[in-house]
Amino acid sequence: MSEFKTFSINIRGRLVEISRPWVMGILNVTPDSFYANSRTTGSEAIASRTRQLLDEGADIIDIGGYSSRPGADAVTPEEEYTRLKRGIEIVKETAPETIISIDTFRADIARKCILDDGADIINDISGGDLDPEMHTTVAQLHVPYVMMHMHGTPDTMQQLCDYPHGVTADVIAELGVKIDHLRSLGVCDIIVDPGFGFAKTIEQNYELLNNLEEFHLLELPLLVGISRKSMIYRLLGITPDRSLNGTTVLNTAALLHGAHILRVHDVAAAVEAVKITGALTRNYKY
Repeated sequence: MSEFKTFSINIRGRLVEISRPWVMGILNVTPDSFYANSRTTGSEAIASRTRQLLDEGADIIDIGGYSSRPGADAVTPEEEYTRLKRGIEIVKETAPETIISIDTFRADIARKCILDDGADIINDISGGDLDPEMHTTVAQLHVPYVMMHMHGTPDTMQQLCDYPHGVTADVIAELGVKIDHLRSLGVCDIIVDPGFGFAKTIEQNYELLNNLEEFHLLELPLLVGISRKSMIYRLLGITPDRSLNGTTVLNTAALLHGAHILRVHDVAAAVEAVKITGALTRNYKY
């Protein structure tokens, strides 16, 4: 069991403490995300989903306009930005003080969403690999950056699961190189995501989770995104819509290993896991 370490991040000039685990609620403004019940496209549906996430206790809303599901249709930059802009606008109309994260690997889109539309955080599944301008853009924008680990693209990643020194050691080492580069550019607020389900086999995902405490060597907030993923439903022989219980089990394990942010479809269940784990470990108060 890992002791919870408090971090601070800068949200538009306001220093915000992560003094207990946060819950990031997923708002997919897409027609084809892997979990069908998370797809939200109409304006009222987006507003309703926003209210639900916040009522259940979300600390951040993460808006995605491009499905990273293998085999999903390609989305043009114009279409992705249109979806994200609309999502940001509706979230802000519904709850103006909400911390908004933008799930995109495209630097130009990230820049527009931050500067023109008022998003607060960039969440990049590729850690800068799919757009060479992303790290420079993050440095220029001075916003928190969620850097996820992945090899290849969503369509090729599951053929790129070779880790010569072991998945945990290699993922930490690869993230460490990128952290050094970001630091050299002046980026201060980095959040690390090991990338569960991205270029990892089921066995490697569980090895990573079991070794999650080793990521604290990076001395950065740690985000875990395992909600309803294949490491759960394929292992159990079920479907994503039946994977909430497994998600809660793994989220609890992540919390016991010191996770700082849980990225989830089901906020209420995650908040309960945070509260119960806090009472159990006495590592933090909710």
